[in-house]
Order: sequence, then structure tokens, then C-alpha cells
Amino acid sequence: MRVVRPPGKQEYDSSQPVTQSHVNDGDTMRTTQHDWSRLDAMTEEERHAAALADPDAQPLTDGDMDRMKQTPRLKIIRRALGLTQEEFSARFQIPLGTLRDWEQGAAQPDQTARAYLKAIAGDAHAVLRALSAGPSSLI
Repeated sequence: MRVVRPPGKQEYDSSQPVTQSHVNDGDTMRTTQHDWSRLDAMTEEERHAAALADPDAQPLTDGDMDRMKQTPRLKIIRRALGLTQEEFSARFQIPLGTLRDWEQGAAQPDQTARAYLKAIAGDAHAVLRALSAGPSSLI
């Protein structure tokens, strides 16, 4: 397994054991330094044991997973399109309250709505063209 490191520090270089990264803690930006030599000296088993010994980074249990709210895919789709909730609602003819409920996890889209959202995610421009085309002779 390869250890993932911040950009600019992909491999351990004994002449440069310290990397810098920037941490944004609100209004200020500070630079921190990381010494990867201890990690590089560990075996894979030692790394795994050290990770499990960290009380702040315990693996999630099935119960934890059940309690966690799933990140709504709709929000990801909307943000990828660069739209606000209001813009997405208007363009794709989804009531704003429904959209908000889906994004906040208060309600889940039914099967038809999931198919519609999948179509939007696949080709939003085609969906918009279809919505603006008006009634079809096929219906």
C-alpha cells in the first residue's frame, strides 16, 4: 500500500524530511510542518496498529453507518451544475420545498424522481431541451 501525501511530497526524501502544508482555521492561514520519517520507518502492520490505536479515528461500525445521514446525491448534482436551489428548482421544474427536503434528508426521492435525477446527472442539457420542447406527438 502506498502512503498518500500532500502534493509536493509524494516520495520520502531523506534530505528533505519535512513538508509544509497550509491550514485554514477560519480567518487566518497558517503553515504547518510534517515529518514523515516516522511513518516511513513503520511496517504496514505497524501503521495499521497505530491507526487502530488512535481514539479519534476509530473504524465505523454497522451501527454508526446506520445512524449517519447519507450525503444527498441531489446536492452534489446541483453543485456540479453550479446552480442554487432556486435555480435548479426552476430549471428542472421541481418544487423548491421538495428539493430542500431531499437535500436535507427530510424526505427521499421516489423511484420516478430518482430516475429523473439520474437523467439530469447524465445529461442536464438534454433534460432542459426536453423540458423546453413542449408536448410530444409520442405521448
